[in-house]
Amino acid sequence: MNHSRTQIIIDGAVAGIIGAVTVAAWFLIFDIIRGHALETPALLAAAILHGAHGGIGANGVTTLALEYSVLHFTAFVAVGIAGGILLEAAEAEHHLVFSLAIFFAGFEAFFFAVAALLGPDVMTALTWWGIIVGNLLATGAMLAYFLGRHPILARHLLGGWIGVAREGIIAGLIGATVVAAWFMLYDLLSGHLFRTPELLGAMIFRVAEIPGGVESAAPLVAGYSILHFSAFVGFGLALAVMLAAAETEPFMALASLLLLAVFEVFFVGFVSLIDQSALEALGWWKIVTGNILALAAMGAFFIGRHRGLHIRLVERWAMLDGEGGEMGEHPAPDSPPPEHRPINS
Repeated sequence: MNHSRTQIIIDGAVAGIIGAVTVAAWFLIFDIIRGHALETPALLAAAILHGAHGGIGANGVTTLALEYSVLHFTAFVAVGIAGGILLEAAEAEHHLVFSLAIFFAGFEAFFFAVAALLGPDVMTALTWWGIIVGNLLATGAMLAYFLGRHPILARHLLGGWIGVAREGIIAGLIGATVVAAWFMLYDLLSGHLFRTPELLGAMIFRVAEIPGGVESAAPLVAGYSILHFSAFVGFGLALAVMLAAAETEPFMALASLLLLAVFEVFFVGFVSLIDQSALEALGWWKIVTGNILALAAMGAFFIGRHRGLHIRLVERWAMLDGEGGEMGEHPAPDSPPPEHRPINS
């Protein structure tokens, strides 16, 4: 291990602070969208520190939020340091990578379990998907910072998967940007800038009425944009992993095409399932067009990164077809020999 233990601990603490800020920013946007700024940390502080499970109580929202912030940042710094030490240890003992994955999965589950134990009021304020999104964003930000600070350690741990992850992230950002640009152009021509992310954000965050004005709707647009870009990055990572596998087994490229089709159907179905009126207000063709443009842009990026993959797929298909033809011409090894009959003279 060529890394200073002190530097590892410092970087782990900084990563923890970054994770804490990420979660705090996410829930701040979440609370502002629903019209109750700082409600989440105030409820958590009232439940954890004061035992008030029925609501905020007599303490002020700002005071409770500050109290919880101290606990929140302390916990994340401890998690960051522990994660940094595990990452360093995994460089020498590669089997510890699985322990690291379990550690971060446990980190995700722990906060969710604590919130669930605090009672229905806290869970109603947080929502299960809000907790998952916040912690996933924090975990991604912490890992990105730490591995960026220690690129040699990252190469030892992840090897060629670093390039795959980078490719998937770039592709996801390209797709998300294309969709966002399409919706922005359409809304601009329609005379209502940011109308589409406002409607989608209101649908996802369960906001009954969209606030008037661009400034008042900014948290709604910001909240949806975070989910939008995160979803596309996750989709890009999944495609990048499949295409990396396709370099070894070209038939995995067909699975990538299937994933593209599933993604297209899923988004339209998701919007329709949650709010049919929102789908009618948006127009299903607008969603489909945006996603097709995004998939085309992502596909062009991946094709440029995996030149010749379609040729290898055709060659692989031809090879399997040739093997099948040869097997059809000869009897199977385990089949009984043909029956011999006497020849009549």
